[in-house]
Amino acid sequence: MQYNLAIIGSGPGGYVAAIRAAQLGQTVAIIEKYSTLGGTCLNVGCIPSKSLLDSSEHFFNAKHTFAEHGIKTGTLEVDIFQMITRKNVVIKKINDGINYLMKKNKITVYNGLGSFVDKNTIKITKTDATEENITAENIIIATGSKPTVLPFIPVDKKRIITSTEALSLSEIPKNLIIIGAGVIGAELGSVYARIGSKITFVEFADSMISTMDKTMGKELQRTMKKDFAPNFYFNHKVTKVENLGNEVIVIAESSGQTVELKGDYCLVCIGRKPYTDGLNAEGLGIEFDKGKIVINEATMQTNIPNIYAIGDVVRGAMLAHKASEEGVLVAEIIAGQKPYINYDLVPNVVYTWPEVASVGLTEEQLKEKGIAYKVGSFPFVALGRAVASGDTDGLIKVLSNSMTDEILGVHMIGARAADLIAEAVSAMEFRASCEDIIRTSHAHPTYTEAFREACMATNNTAIHI
Repeated sequence: MQYNLAIIGSGPGGYVAAIRAAQLGQTVAIIEKYSTLGGTCLNVGCIPSKSLLDSSEHFFNAKHTFAEHGIKTGTLEVDIFQMITRKNVVIKKINDGINYLMKKNKITVYNGLGSFVDKNTIKITKTDATEENITAENIIIATGSKPTVLPFIPVDKKRIITSTEALSLSEIPKNLIIIGAGVIGAELGSVYARIGSKITFVEFADSMISTMDKTMGKELQRTMKKDFAPNFYFNHKVTKVENLGNEVIVIAESSGQTVELKGDYCLVCIGRKPYTDGLNAEGLGIEFDKGKIVINEATMQTNIPNIYAIGDVVRGAMLAHKASEEGVLVAEIIAGQKPYINYDLVPNVVYTWPEVASVGLTEEQLKEKGIAYKVGSFPFVALGRAVASGDTDGLIKVLSNSMTDEILGVHMIGARAADLIAEAVSAMEFRASCEDIIRTSHAHPTYTEAFREACMATNNTAIHI
């Protein structure tokens, strides 16, 4: 079969690119290695983790906060099987939705491993070992990523696990050791801490979510200590992990000192790496740099002009929404349009509770660049809506140019931060100043008022602190 566009990978980059290309009149094929569409994000990433985060949060609130709201409960018990079942139902609903969208947009779906024969031909090897070739004028590589593991950590998917296995455990760990206190570790640690696991974080960096503004990591650690009392081992390098049967041993070092930790499970969350196995991309001559596909920064083209690459296989943050934006961009470029992405304004979110979200430069980056800036901060404890709901943990921090007042970075931890960050992204896209936000009416009582107050605080004019 001949298509205008073929896409290898059906995650949030691939399937969104397929839909946008079909909307623009292209004939489109999408090739997916697994039996379901949606990629890591839908099947073993963003969606299932948020499902479990919500379920565990309901349990935690029923146990710890319902009484103060006048809601009486009896004996509470976690049904981990039902939590996992609900998660799977959520995944299937969205799977079905993507399948519907493929049919609606007349996109042909092939299930099997896609690999390059030449720059216009893809061989599809199906699960029954049969093969089929298709051709396309243009091809997008959107094969995503997989968890990073270190050679001395024997991930057995039983006691020593990755995020994939952590989303389908059949029991609640008693003592869960998490290697890595970044986004994935913080989120999955929250899930199991809420339902009864004792959590220990071992982190090579000096703080949680170390790539974000330092204030966010400190505040997230503070709230976790208050709610779950986890153990933290920062600045520690893991040197050995061993499964002894019903017990896992983790050995880590810091400043010449060794610590031995014991748990019944060890979750390895040290990042992700591009997944291009079986593509034959190197054989075709596509350029790589440290495992990532080299692309033209503006067009996402590889060194073979009709082959594009998006999402986790290329430079930049490994975020589902970044991949989707790139999928739309490529589809529109192929159709002759001139889209753009401002990578400086792609938001980051951690779906713990309180949630963490950020966009733009951190305070550490501003100092490094030598940019003169102002800081405004507003705590949720001073926000009427937060007090009414009982969600008073957190703050919003705004960084603005000290000369022009333009907003340079917004960092927030608190209730609904994942949604609140969109206002900051929109404002910064139009290069708004703090004064622009201050002069914009915000409904009362809402969480969004905290953003306005933080902007006021850059000029020492916040009203409620």
